[in-house]
Amino acid sequence: MSLSKLHPAFKSQMLEELGTVDYQLFEESLEQESISSIRLNREKLLSSPFASKSIPWSQEGFWLEKRPQFTLDPLFHAGGYYVQEASSMFIQHILESLSIPKGLYLDLAAAPGGKSTLLSSYLGNEGVLVANEVIQSRTQILKENLIKWGLGNSIVTNNDPAHFESLEGLFDLVLIDAPCSGEGMFRKDPTATKEWSPDHVKLCSSRQQRILDQAGALVQGGGYLLYSTCTFNKEENEEMIRFLTSEFAYEPVRVSLEPSWNIEESTLSTEEGDFYGYRFYPHRVQGEGFFVSVLKRPEDAYSNEPKKPKDFKHPFLKEIAERESNQLAEELGFENKTFYQLNDSFFCFPEIWKTHFDYISQNLNIRYFGTEIGKKQGKNWIPSHDWAVSILPKPSYPQLELTKEQALNFFRKKDLELEYESEGWILLTYQQLPIGWIKNLGNRINNYYPKDWRIRNL
Repeated sequence: MSLSKLHPAFKSQMLEELGTVDYQLFEESLEQESISSIRLNREKLLSSPFASKSIPWSQEGFWLEKRPQFTLDPLFHAGGYYVQEASSMFIQHILESLSIPKGLYLDLAAAPGGKSTLLSSYLGNEGVLVANEVIQSRTQILKENLIKWGLGNSIVTNNDPAHFESLEGLFDLVLIDAPCSGEGMFRKDPTATKEWSPDHVKLCSSRQQRILDQAGALVQGGGYLLYSTCTFNKEENEEMIRFLTSEFAYEPVRVSLEPSWNIEESTLSTEEGDFYGYRFYPHRVQGEGFFVSVLKRPEDAYSNEPKKPKDFKHPFLKEIAERESNQLAEELGFENKTFYQLNDSFFCFPEIWKTHFDYISQNLNIRYFGTEIGKKQGKNWIPSHDWAVSILPKPSYPQLELTKEQALNFFRKKDLELEYESEGWILLTYQQLPIGWIKNLGNRINNYYPKDWRIRNL
């Protein structure tokens, strides 16, 4: 980027924060190319498919030697990894180093899904994530990324933070990756540079304050709140922590750091104690700008234990009776799942979180949940793509391994010329990872890759 495009007020702000020598290095870093990084989905891939170097604060994270064309990598479409900034992967270190208990998590501003897929992996089969996005149009990419990730332990919702009022004290962890002025993304996003101004910072901090005012009570006693931005200034970071702790009871949490990581720890002194923030500068860390702070709710704070609704009522969602649900689980080879029907599609969800799901579904606008299995016609299934790329078992279907070019043609929804003797549904794989369904009709093959996801113009 051209440094002449930096707002004079931003230059003054950063010069005051960093000092003359460090600021010069910071400016030089903005003219350098961003370093690409990925985070593996360990349920699908055990090693990086690219020449790479491990990110020390994320066991699944890797810096890449050069940026590949991810769209032309079948492993990307199969959910084998997520392309994510290295700085943001520090969330994984926070979770693991603090041994934060697994349970019901909320990612309040979740799209496009980088932090949601990270939380989903951390939770595994021991928890459930509510991945919320305020802007309806952005819920589609969030849903797509969680489907590809394939763990089936998420609920995608489309709600304003104000709509969560009835869920006070429900969550073991709330992540607020707040909309911000984007200072940490100047190198990658020229639009953020153009939009920055002192007034825009004030507008963002006002919006952040509103979000925190509505979200601060959602964490249950003993639970955690993670507040993060991709910006540097104190107004959107430390001052938001000051506001939060003046409105709600929270305790400070300090995160362990290795000096070699070059992450800057800041301290905010309040009447409630010293709170800590962690900043990533692009001239010190191989990643973009990032800030995060961790707070803990006192053990005696209010905790909400949801009760199963007497009558499950939802305009579109139908609960499958326990007996039929058990039959479906046995038929499909699933364990510890409960089933729902949405219009004519069947979904499965972790059985131990059923009460929480029923409770949440009565209060929030749900866009997706668990894993869509498909549609049932008599005794036969029309399997969904979501099931194909999930980690759920698919024991009764034959599989066919594709070459890279064949897989890419499948993602382009092209006609496929494949030789396979048995007719019916076939699960396609690439490097042993499921990528979707075809149906062999004998005289032709139908490609069931989702039309809206197809690769275009490549």
